[in-house]
Amino acid sequence: MLRLALAFLLAPVAAAAATCRDTSFDGASYTLCEVTLADDLRLFHSGADGAYGSFRAVNQALEGQGQTLGFAMNAGMYHRDLDPVGLYVEEGQETSRLVTRDGPGNFGLLPNGVFCWGEGFRVIESRAFKAEAPACRFATQSGPMLVIKGELHPRFLATSDSLYVRNGVGVSADGGRAVFAISNDAVNFHSFARLFRDELGLSDALYFDGNISRLYAPELGRHDAGFPMGPIVGTVVPKG
Repeated sequence: MLRLALAFLLAPVAAAAATCRDTSFDGASYTLCEVTLADDLRLFHSGADGAYGSFRAVNQALEGQGQTLGFAMNAGMYHRDLDPVGLYVEEGQETSRLVTRDGPGNFGLLPNGVFCWGEGFRVIESRAFKAEAPACRFATQSGPMLVIKGELHPRFLATSDSLYVRNGVGVSADGGRAVFAISNDAVNFHSFARLFRDELGLSDALYFDGNISRLYAPELGRHDAGFPMGPIVGTVVPKG
């Protein structure tokens, strides 16, 4: 497995708190959580007893270190055993390989992409990621891409009747912030992608999942429950 243990990527990040808020766009309700490089944003998948599967299990693991989640959401698709579908990198260690072929389902609806962060936040189309091989402290692959360099995914239709609760992430052009979004109403891909491009002004955005999408945002009194999850993304803050 590729080991991306560059010293600058593994340096500790100062703790801060993501800001979450409710908003509306194109007739649908959304919750947004914005993260900057001052936040301690991490991916979580497994502990000593196997896959965490829930926000509660991640919080239990952090509790022994005097920490807790500031916010969190599911962060990519996964197999029945909760293993990630596609690339997964945690603290510079790759545990699941990049997938660049097309295939069934939303993940295989190319172009798909990778959410990667180290010195900055990036959303990169998967084949471009393979060619560039950027160093990532954390990375999760999912699909499809929602917005690619300011353009919506070419397969999205404004009139599509495929409506689900959906979640994903977009990044700013300078790599300084990432905005996570979850719809509180069922929406199609076209409308969800336009949220990132037209409302939030983000030129690259990636879909995480739909239907099972869940959010942990204690500042909003929100802790969504449901089936066990695979990869989880969230900020870590001191436990008060």
